[in-house]
Amino acid sequence: MGDKQIRPIRPGSEGVAPDGYDVVVVGAGAAGLNAALVLTRARRRVAVVDSGRPRNAPAAQLRGFLSRDGMAPAALLAVGREEVAGYGGDLIDAEVERIEPLPDTAVGPGLPDAGAPGSDLPRPGASGFRVRLAGGPVLRARRVVVATGLSDGLPELPGLAERWGRDVLHCPYCHGYEVRDRPLGVLGTHPGAVQQALLVRQWSADVVFLPHTVEPSEADLARLAARGVRVVEGPVERVLVEDDRLSGVRLADGRVVPREAVFVFPHMAPRDAPLFGLACERDAQGWVTTDGTGRTSVPGVWAAGNVADPRAQVVTAAGAGAAAAFAINHDLVDEEVERALAAATAPAPVSASTATAAVPQ
Repeated sequence: MGDKQIRPIRPGSEGVAPDGYDVVVVGAGAAGLNAALVLTRARRRVAVVDSGRPRNAPAAQLRGFLSRDGMAPAALLAVGREEVAGYGGDLIDAEVERIEPLPDTAVGPGLPDAGAPGSDLPRPGASGFRVRLAGGPVLRARRVVVATGLSDGLPELPGLAERWGRDVLHCPYCHGYEVRDRPLGVLGTHPGAVQQALLVRQWSADVVFLPHTVEPSEADLARLAARGVRVVEGPVERVLVEDDRLSGVRLADGRVVPREAVFVFPHMAPRDAPLFGLACERDAQGWVTTDGTGRTSVPGVWAAGNVADPRAQVVTAAGAGAAAAFAINHDLVDEEVERALAAATAPAPVSASTATAAVPQ
């Protein structure tokens, strides 16, 4: 690794590369940082722009990440930022307002010369992007990776948001082991809540399904009963907390169901504002569609991690970032080869003296 120290850059700083970047990565979560790590190791000029609002900030630990199981999410990101900076990447603390495609006549970052990777020779005629930062400079990039994650919308029940990531949970694979064999509840606020209750049953024999706003079918009730999941009807009024621990759920009629943790299926929405205006294709649910590498329908734009895949865990998002980086570097190499070939086969310029000598007298 190089000897560059981590140096966060803020809008207006002189540290922003004036001649642009090969790649600007928007979002410094696992997907964005892993993409930046692979690209900086490929000797690409990379900037990572992040607003500092990771999705998993409420969680004390991340799980299911080989060799990092139990690590604090913030610690993982801190290590990732140090690694990216160590290979020469710029880390910019800012919000991206929008990304704009440049016309084909724009001037982008320089192409590396043979034997001089990363040189900053002018590269006229290249398309790319402007990445506009809130209150700061405009970055130029040949390629863009959007890895801004998603937001979790929670039901508006008193006490629920305050316990989010602690004992109000969503992913059994992320948190189920830590609450194993305890009295658990599953709140019905989403069509997938019944399936979630059946899944949570894997970690505890004492699971209560609280339909709340969901009306389970007869088939659903039969499946829940077959798995030993109790159903307690009635709208939920709030979750209860004692000594900074969730103690139960109170229904609108005053009944209390003692529980030590509650699973809820949040409404997940992509944080994809940077993609607005780029006309990326989306699926029926409104999520940006990508190929297996994260490439969107807009040439030069990739999306990686939860912004494109709501089911991705931290380790999955990191892998998606790496896949995007591989594809982007190959894409840049192909572009550079084409330009090198065009330069090699272009006719030599004719000097004024040669042209005069060639004119018949």
